[in-house]
Amino acid sequence: MKIQDVAIFPISYRMPENTSFRMGVGRMVKRDAVLVRIRTDDGLTGWGEAHHGRSPGAIAKLIETTLAPMIIGMDAYDTTGVWQRLYKGHLATHGFGAGTCIAMSGIDLALWDIRGKAANLPLFKLLGGGSRRIEAYAGGLTLGYQEPEALIDEARGYIEAGFGALKLRLGDTPARDGARVEAVRDALGDDIEIMTDVNAAYGINDIRRLMPTLDRCRVAWLEEPFPPYADQSYATAATLGTTPIATGENHYTRFEFQRLLEQGAVTVLQPDLSKSGGMTELLRIAAMASARGLSIHPHSSMTALNMVASLHLLAAIDNPGYFEADATSVNPFRTELTQGALDIGQDGRIAPPEQPGLGVEVDEAFLLRHPLVEGPCYV
Repeated sequence: MKIQDVAIFPISYRMPENTSFRMGVGRMVKRDAVLVRIRTDDGLTGWGEAHHGRSPGAIAKLIETTLAPMIIGMDAYDTTGVWQRLYKGHLATHGFGAGTCIAMSGIDLALWDIRGKAANLPLFKLLGGGSRRIEAYAGGLTLGYQEPEALIDEARGYIEAGFGALKLRLGDTPARDGARVEAVRDALGDDIEIMTDVNAAYGINDIRRLMPTLDRCRVAWLEEPFPPYADQSYATAATLGTTPIATGENHYTRFEFQRLLEQGAVTVLQPDLSKSGGMTELLRIAAMASARGLSIHPHSSMTALNMVASLHLLAAIDNPGYFEADATSVNPFRTELTQGALDIGQDGRIAPPEQPGLGVEVDEAFLLRHPLVEGPCYV
């Protein structure tokens, strides 16, 4: 079974005009993604999602002009060999760093989709897992910088929908962030799990001011307070309180996660299947974390392809954490791109699809209706 063709689809849609949601990275004005379709010489088709990397056209062009020609004719079963050829031939030396890893991730996921279809097995079974329901938290473009009363109303809506955990967006100011966390904790009680995410918007002095409130409110984790290479800040933050430090969505390959594990400040690991190297590399990262007694809480990307891939991963590893459910009210990349719903049950859990491969099929007409929109996705 040889790789015959690689096609790339950068897609976008503009956020509704009245969208005012803000978080640490700004206000999203459009949602982007890069889809990879691989076809084999015996007629199988696999799909994967590469994160947009804030430059979806560049990621798509990198795959089309450089990475795809490197793998045409290779054995589609040989996900390790394909990953290694791309790593050695482009990422390890002189390549485009994070952009190449993001691009490789989409290729790798498409190949795993093919492997599952060839075996007529859902991916979690091919990976050695079993059918199980994964605990989810409400994420996505939710729970932002509202007044506390409005934030509480939104949070209650997610609890009524079945979630037992949710994530608040921080990075406004330490005082306003702290007031929101306290208001939600007081309103929802102790049984609801509260996560927080700064989106790398703060410095160490901001976290110094905020941490006592997070500890007092028993927050499950403080996510990405700093950019990924602020090693000293992460080390210092871990000494300021008892709230666990989380990061990983902007860390690439097992080599960067090895650095996190060796430093020991971060205890909640959040690699993204569409950024950190695909399923091949996430299995390695998960094994490294398992050896240290740490769980994997994958960061979700833009479309349903990444989301179902995350569920397959969580159902297959021995150290699964939470599934980050996109609770955004309007996201056609979740609701219209593929067939099949991503609905959370009243028990706050969700299972991966049982169909072969990733278990979803892409509506190619949707891709034609959502061509790439140039420009920044956050303002």
